[in-house]
Amino acid sequence: MNRLENIENIHIKQFQEDLISWFRAEQRNLPWREDKDPYKVWVSEIMLQQTRVDTVIPYFQRFLAQFPTIEALADAEEDKVLKAWEGLGYYSRARNLQAAVREVKEKYNGVIPDSPKEIATLKGVGPYTAGAILSIAYGIPEPAVDGNVMRVLSRILLIREDIAKPSARRIFEEAVRKLISHESPSDFNQALMELGALICTPTSPSCLLCPVREHCQAFHEGEQNTLPIKAKKKKPKQVRLAAAVAVDGKGRILIRKRPAEGLLANLWELPSVEVHHPIGNAREELKRFYKEAFEVEIMAGEALGQVQHVFSHLVWDVTVYVARLEGPVVENESLRLVSLEGLVEFALPVPHQKMLALYTAMSDEFKL
Repeated sequence: MNRLENIENIHIKQFQEDLISWFRAEQRNLPWREDKDPYKVWVSEIMLQQTRVDTVIPYFQRFLAQFPTIEALADAEEDKVLKAWEGLGYYSRARNLQAAVREVKEKYNGVIPDSPKEIATLKGVGPYTAGAILSIAYGIPEPAVDGNVMRVLSRILLIREDIAKPSARRIFEEAVRKLISHESPSDFNQALMELGALICTPTSPSCLLCPVREHCQAFHEGEQNTLPIKAKKKKPKQVRLAAAVAVDGKGRILIRKRPAEGLLANLWELPSVEVHHPIGNAREELKRFYKEAFEVEIMAGEALGQVQHVFSHLVWDVTVYVARLEGPVVENESLRLVSLEGLVEFALPVPHQKMLALYTAMSDEFKL
């Protein structure tokens, strides 16, 4: 069966007009929409992956103030880029963005390519980001298919494909190619995204307010609440950790830089160790870890509390201790002793910020 056979039921020109006129009248005033600078579009689209618009706005504004051009971002130190990204999560986005921007500077003289083939070779630029830049900034009728777009079109066209499967994207990209306005591809793609964000929401879609309700086959069939089909994700893995706010005689806290690859790569952290035994042994495992990893003894006090942090694929349950360093630490590029005030210069992921917050909330008389 042709999965897009229902597209024949759509009056495409009228659909385009209804959708685009609604967008032009109702679109949100977002900072990356002030112009169609491809660099700004690129930064915003990378930030908006896995992150809410309201969260992204202040980050986008601060990031552009610090790195206003491709050249500024390409020439920046990675630590400064990660610090500007601190709290947004999914830090590989920032590293990939900077790597790709450096390639644009060196290979394309600082001009983001407007060719689908060339832009797709840039690090971290997948089909969605490429389509968003090409259509929004350059007016090229390329599909930009994200979760919002798949949800909207699964309802409009009554597509019963599991949108969690990577293969489904190609079906929706084909649908956009058939539906997209060649006169206004920028507004068309943004309108689909905006409709999914504001009206055609995952639960309880506001069908009575929808500008393309007359075209929506799920609405006419009463299936708007059963689409899209999306398989449930696996339950994230639970990982138990013990971490220490380890302080030397001058009140400085030991932090280390994570490896250049993997989760939270190149960010600074309070050293932690995975706990495999009952929680009563966590302090002993932590002391053993400090001895083996840093050749220093620690005296660990009582637990400050628990911190939980949820990633896409795992959950950290961290027991946080305050500890005193019982000997000297040999500092290097990835191991530092830093005052509490000085930590603002280092990019620390959210769970480690939460751990430090437990320490700073302690009464001074209980700090070791």
